[in-house]
Amino acid sequence: MWSRRQSRLRRVACGVEELRCRRREREAALRKARREQQLVSKRLLREDPEEAVGEDAATILGETEIQQFLRLAQRGTEEKEREKALVTLRRGLQHLETQQTFIRLEGSMRTLVGLLTCNRALLQLEAARCLHELSHSEQSAVAEACLPATSYLLTYLCGHSSDFIELCLYTLGNLIVESGAVRRQLLPQGIIPALASCIQSPHVAVLEAVGYALSQLLQAKEAPEEIIPSILNSTMPQHMLQLMQPGPKLNPGVAVEFAWCLHYFICSQVNNTLLITHGALSTLGLLLLDLAEVVQRTEDAGLELLACPVIRCLSNLLTEVAVEDVGGQMQLQDERVVAALFILLEFFLQKQPRLLPEGLWLLNNLTANSPTSCTSLLSLDLVEPLLQLLSLSNVVSILVLTVLCNVAEKGPAYCQRLWPGPLLPCLLNTVTFSDTEVVGQSLELLQLLFFYQPEAAQAFLQQSGLQALERHQEEVQLQDRVHALQQIALHS
Repeated sequence: MWSRRQSRLRRVACGVEELRCRRREREAALRKARREQQLVSKRLLREDPEEAVGEDAATILGETEIQQFLRLAQRGTEEKEREKALVTLRRGLQHLETQQTFIRLEGSMRTLVGLLTCNRALLQLEAARCLHELSHSEQSAVAEACLPATSYLLTYLCGHSSDFIELCLYTLGNLIVESGAVRRQLLPQGIIPALASCIQSPHVAVLEAVGYALSQLLQAKEAPEEIIPSILNSTMPQHMLQLMQPGPKLNPGVAVEFAWCLHYFICSQVNNTLLITHGALSTLGLLLLDLAEVVQRTEDAGLELLACPVIRCLSNLLTEVAVEDVGGQMQLQDERVVAALFILLEFFLQKQPRLLPEGLWLLNNLTANSPTSCTSLLSLDLVEPLLQLLSLSNVVSILVLTVLCNVAEKGPAYCQRLWPGPLLPCLLNTVTFSDTEVVGQSLELLQLLFFYQPEAAQAFLQQSGLQALERHQEEVQLQDRVHALQQIALHS
C-alpha cells in the first residue's frame, strides 16, 4: 500500500513539473511577442489644429519646392516669412514621397540642422518639428539621414523649454527604435546621462516623453549587453519607481510609460535582484491594490493600459523570488493582493477579456510556491468564480486549472477545501474537451485531488468518471495519465 502511494506521488510531482516547464515556455513566448510588437511603435506630436485632418491636407513637395522653402527659411528677410516656409516644409514632410526627396537632396539636412542650431527660438522649434516628421518615417533610411542632428537634440534636453525638450525626446525615441546606427551614435553621445537628468523634470509631459524614449532604448536587441547594465548602475531605476508610487501625485500617463520600461528591464533578466532591492515588488503590489480600488469607482476603460504592464512585471518578478521571501517589502502574501487581483479579473472579463490570461498568469505565479496565497484564495471563496471562467477559452481554462493544481498540491488540508463542491462536476466536463492540454491539466488536478482526498475518487466513479476518461485512452499524449488516474480511482 505504501509503495503504491509513493508511486502515485512521484507521478504527480513529475506531471506538475512538466506543466511548469510548459508554462515557462509560454511565458517566454509571450514576453518575446510583446518585445517584437513594441519595436515598431513610434509617436507623433501634432498639436496644430489645422493638421488634425491628417496627411491628405498636406501637399507633396518636389525637389524645387523643397530647395525653395529651405532657402527662404535660411535667408528670408522677415522672420515670419522664414517660419512660414518651415511650416510648409514640415507639412510636406508628412508624406513619404517628400521625405525621400528631402534626404536625397544634397545639403538639405545640413541646412535643416543649421536652422535647428540658429539663435531664433521659433525657427529652432519649426526645424525640430521637421526632424520629428522625418523621425516618424516608416523607412529606416529616412531616420538614419537624421544622424547629423542627434547630438544637438541631446544637447537641447538640457534646455529650459519643456515643450522643446518633450519634442526632442519623442524625436529621439522614434530614431532610437528605427536603426542600430542611430543607437550606436547616441550611446557615446550620452543619451543615458541625458535621460537620467530629464527623469528629474517637474513637467509631466517631459516625464512621459522620457518614459517613451527609455522604453524604445530598452527594446533594442543589444540592450541586455550594452544598454541596460549602464542604466541599472545609474539613479534612473530609483526615480522610475518613485514616479510609479501610488498617491495623489501619480500621473497615469507617466506611470504607464515607466511600467513598460520596468517590464523590459525585468524581461532582460540582467539584474532583477537589484530591482527587487530598490522596492519594485512593493511598488507594483501597491499599484495593483490602487488599480483595484479605482476599478470599483469608475468604468474607465483606459485602466488596462497600466494594469497590463503592472501585472506582467509582478508575474515575472515572482518567478525570481517566492512570495514569502519578499522580506521587508509590502507583503504580497497579504490576502488583499489576491482580492485585488480578482477585482481586476472581473473588470477584464467585462471590459478587456484579452487581459484575463495576464491576470491568471499572475495568480498562477502567486500561488505556485505560496501556501499563504493559496489559503487566501480559499478563505475568500474564490474557487467558484475561478471555475466560472472555464468556459471562456482553452487558454483561460488551462490557466485556471493550473492555479487549482497549485492549490491542490499544497496537501490534504487544501484539497479538503476544494472537495466537496463544484470542482468535481467541472472537471467531469473539462475532461471531455477536445483540447489535449486542457484535458491533461484536468487529469493532473484530478490526480492530486484523488491522492489527497480519496473520497473524491469514489464520487468520480459514481458520476461515470471512468467512462469520460475512456475517450482519451487512444490519445498518445494522454494515455499514461489516463491509465494512472484510472488505477488511482479504482484502488481508492
